[in-house]
Amino acid sequence: MPDLLLELRSEEIPARMQRKAAGDLRKLVTDALVEAGLTYDGAREYWTPRRLTLDIRGLTARSADQREEIKGPSIKAPEQAVQGFLRKAGLSSVSEAQVVSDPKKGDFYVAAISRPGRAAEEIIAEVMPSIIRNFPWPKPMRWGAASMPKGTVYDGVEGRGSESLRWVRPLQSIVCVFGPEHDETQVIPFEIDGLVAGNITYGHRFHAPQAITVRRFDDYVTSLDKAKVMLDADRRKDMILHDARDLAFANGLDLVEDEGLLEEVSGLVEWPHVLMGSFEEDYLQIPADIIRLTIKTNQKCFVTRPQGAQGELSNRFILVSNIEARDGGAEIVHGNGKVVRARLSDAKHFWTRDQGDMPDLDTLQNSASAFGLDLAKPLDQRMAKLDALNVTFHAKLGTQGARVSRIRTLAAKLAPVIGADPALVDRAAVLAKADLRTEAVGEFPELQGLMGRRYALLQGEDASVAAAIEDHWKPNGPSDRLPEYKVGLTVALADKLDTLVGFWAIDEKPTGSKDPYALRRAALGVVRILLERKVRLHLLDIFNDALPSFTVRPEAQAGAGSALETALEENSYINETSPPVAVEPEIAADLLSFFHDRLKVYLRDMGARHDIIDAVLTPDADDLWLIARRAEALTAFVSSEDGKNLLAGTKRAVQLLAAEEKKGTVVADGVAVELLKVDAEKALWAAIATASGEASEAIGREDFRSAMEALSKLRAPADRFFEDVLVNDDDVVIRANRLALLKAIREATGTVADFSKISG
Repeated sequence: MPDLLLELRSEEIPARMQRKAAGDLRKLVTDALVEAGLTYDGAREYWTPRRLTLDIRGLTARSADQREEIKGPSIKAPEQAVQGFLRKAGLSSVSEAQVVSDPKKGDFYVAAISRPGRAAEEIIAEVMPSIIRNFPWPKPMRWGAASMPKGTVYDGVEGRGSESLRWVRPLQSIVCVFGPEHDETQVIPFEIDGLVAGNITYGHRFHAPQAITVRRFDDYVTSLDKAKVMLDADRRKDMILHDARDLAFANGLDLVEDEGLLEEVSGLVEWPHVLMGSFEEDYLQIPADIIRLTIKTNQKCFVTRPQGAQGELSNRFILVSNIEARDGGAEIVHGNGKVVRARLSDAKHFWTRDQGDMPDLDTLQNSASAFGLDLAKPLDQRMAKLDALNVTFHAKLGTQGARVSRIRTLAAKLAPVIGADPALVDRAAVLAKADLRTEAVGEFPELQGLMGRRYALLQGEDASVAAAIEDHWKPNGPSDRLPEYKVGLTVALADKLDTLVGFWAIDEKPTGSKDPYALRRAALGVVRILLERKVRLHLLDIFNDALPSFTVRPEAQAGAGSALETALEENSYINETSPPVAVEPEIAADLLSFFHDRLKVYLRDMGARHDIIDAVLTPDADDLWLIARRAEALTAFVSSEDGKNLLAGTKRAVQLLAAEEKKGTVVADGVAVELLKVDAEKALWAAIATASGEASEAIGREDFRSAMEALSKLRAPADRFFEDVLVNDDDVVIRANRLALLKAIREATGTVADFSKISG
């Protein structure tokens, strides 16, 4: 069976786009070929900075013949219906159709349509232009004549305008060859904007820019390798990593590995060559995180450290060149070293300035008083400056200073719940955002929190306060660690809850796949803190306490909707002298539902069954830790003998009751003992009373397993009840009373879970 080789060669493709683009190419091409009736054994994509390549093996040479029967109307149908059938089937007259008899439907027309298979070459030539023209690049561009409006002429070239190809960078050549593994291959010569697919590619732009004739994938890879192009990105990554490790080791150092940087660098070179540079040791006075980010961000280089060291770095860095220089890379190392030294000089300047006094301390007194800041301390100065500048957090949610005030208030309420020192929590909440005004974070936003921790320790803050400044951003995803100390846990919770309540208050919730403010991640962070640190918190109380902080003053609501919008944008918030307007309870309920969704995801990832989660989760359940405990207890219980009894004893009663309620059958408000005539119903009522009491007592102790064990004792009396008692008695009053018995079972078991939702 033949193979297909496709290469799209262009100017440099941004490294961050390459892997996804190659995967998109594989999916688009293989999907199109399969839809056209071809099959294949396997497909693999490759990429370098200047090419996307697709290797499809075992592609069928021709699509299969197809036969389709189109059922038409009765032979007695009106002429209009017959003509519609002929048009649909592509027939010129009914004589070309068959007449089929059916004992029930009579005689009707059937058109047998045969479609012969098509050659793979024809299909490939047909689907490829559309795939290339509509390729899903994030930011495609036009160039040359393609970028000029159609009809315009410049320097003798006529513009082609919007009809021309849009590609991430100028597309230079297309290779498309097809054929068996051992026989001669052929070119499939489709055309895109003047580029005709052929069998010619080119090697490394500096080392081997000559044309290379391509026949099939294996000789294509070999020819590129000789022309200093390593096609396989994973091979380039592996080579860079091992050469960098070896070079570091040879110099008595360890490589500081960085998977993200390795992925990026492998997408910048076609023929990697690893070199080592250096900078003055004086720069090692700068924190290691700043050095690493400076060298990584500006020069795409790796840092090293002394062998066995953990926190400290060495003054050597590793760079990856795209060429094998004749001087062994000396000039390349020299040039990179000059840039690294200049960047580190800037970083050292930032680091030093952040530890000094700000020049306008006299303008910061009001902010310092509002937050209880000590202007003798550099980090306190930065927090005062953040507030004094009225730096906007969000147009409808006010300034960073206003946000810090809200977080401070919320953290004060959470501190006793978590068991954190209130004074330390307050100090951490006040300083948590201060490093946003440091020059180091201004240059490297990734250092938010981390620099705040360093500066806090330098000015003598408590270790838990310093840790909280870094950790209040955490956890930043399902695999990120939780804050170290209780102070950090408190401020992290306050920060995330303030964010979520605020964006819900202004109706900026996630929609579908869009979540620009990372609210799902914030909610998952809250879920993880509450469950993994066993924190009991009633979320609805928190929401209802926090929501008024985001509500405009009543006078701002007096005008039209636009006035309300203006008030929000001007940060006209409730204060102590302005009573809050009523908060819509739907906001809190909707936000709680959002938390329930995140909790479900978390518990399912932990192995909980979806039906178990649904059984314990009620719309107003706002203690997430307690919900998780119920789910854990129920999971362990349902597989036991008592659990099976409880399910069996409950389900029949609940299902029968639900069916009668749906029909509108009257159900008594409560069980009337004097109406219980049969021994089985008397015994069931006594069992319900006993089980309910024992279950309520166990639930009060939050001993859910004991509660379920007590309720499981209803199995035997319930079975006897259904054997001996006719629930739907002719007497309406007796029937209503017996249904009330079933309702009592549902209410008793409902204190633990909704067992009707459990499968099995």
